[in-house]
Amino acid sequence: MFIKVGKEGTVEELKRLIEECRDESFAKSLLLLACDENGFTPELIDEILRDASIPLFGGIFPAIVWNRQKLEKGTIVACLPVESKIEVIPSLSNAEIEYEDIIDAKIPDSALTKTMFVFVDGFAQRISALLEGLFDVFGLEFNYIGGGAGSMSMVQKPCLFTNAGLIQDSAVLALLEIESGVGVSHGWETLSGPYRVTKSDRNIINELDWSPAFDVYRRAVEESLGRNLDWDNFFEIAKCYPFGISKLGAEEVIRDPFKPTDESGLVCVGEVPQEAFVHIMKGDISSLVAAAVKARELAEKGFRGAGKEGTLFMMDCISRVYFLEENFGAELEAVCGNGRPLIGAMSIGEIANSGKDYLEFYNKTAVVAVLDM
Repeated sequence: MFIKVGKEGTVEELKRLIEECRDESFAKSLLLLACDENGFTPELIDEILRDASIPLFGGIFPAIVWNRQKLEKGTIVACLPVESKIEVIPSLSNAEIEYEDIIDAKIPDSALTKTMFVFVDGFAQRISALLEGLFDVFGLEFNYIGGGAGSMSMVQKPCLFTNAGLIQDSAVLALLEIESGVGVSHGWETLSGPYRVTKSDRNIINELDWSPAFDVYRRAVEESLGRNLDWDNFFEIAKCYPFGISKLGAEEVIRDPFKPTDESGLVCVGEVPQEAFVHIMKGDISSLVAAAVKARELAEKGFRGAGKEGTLFMMDCISRVYFLEENFGAELEAVCGNGRPLIGAMSIGEIANSGKDYLEFYNKTAVVAVLDM
């Protein structure tokens, strides 16, 4: 994989990187990863994307990764040696849409696909419904890797790259004929629970065990932390105490609560099904770094590519970065310590399926892929 990295984050730099990659003789499609701090808007970059004359896909994230560096400003453009079949699924918050039908119509043939990139607007409200549709149509035919794009301003805005321009509240699917191995691990441990989700609405937990969700969560966290939890300090504290949705025979699927509602509910990044059982989780530096290593090792174990090494692609939750703080460098070192090139992003939710498990939307989780490029 031929990779170009710019650290200025300007529109002019984006245009230059796309042109340089597009002009490579082996380039068949482009993967774009950019930082939110770049300030890209449709008005500024849509013309550049439309003029690219080569299939492209990707997203804007709170931060991106190039080897051992976390960039909060800049852009990565990766040349892929295979042509991507790219499809856009719009209206990712619309409760009336059956995504399975749309996917089936847009992608009638996936026989040659070995890996699908799935980038979504991280603040869309029906991401899990989309992934259920993907799994119902394609099952375990190939690996999936991707995540939620967006801004830590928590404001939904255009954040997905397409040849038609920058879009929001959508999903971008890129089907590639390349081998991959995928690993997923989070490193969080149970603090309390399980609690039954007795009332929820997509990504909002209204009640746990028939009590207001915020009240139940606050009691458990305050008992562990020894200090009060309120609206003002919620985000600072909640980054250390996510929910874990119980899964039979597998790691919990982590959900990140990021703000309370006026009705004492909790808004999460990603849907939480009613009647699910959840735990409140906790973690420490060593357990999270170890989990990232485990994700890489699982990806390497599942890799069946013809190439000697492959390229590492990582989706790591931005809230893990906030939790690890100055120790995040240790996680990057642990992931790319084997010498493979690494690109990726700090995402608002992670998407993966190893070829063995159900396709999931994760929070606070490390997802690593080895790509045969």
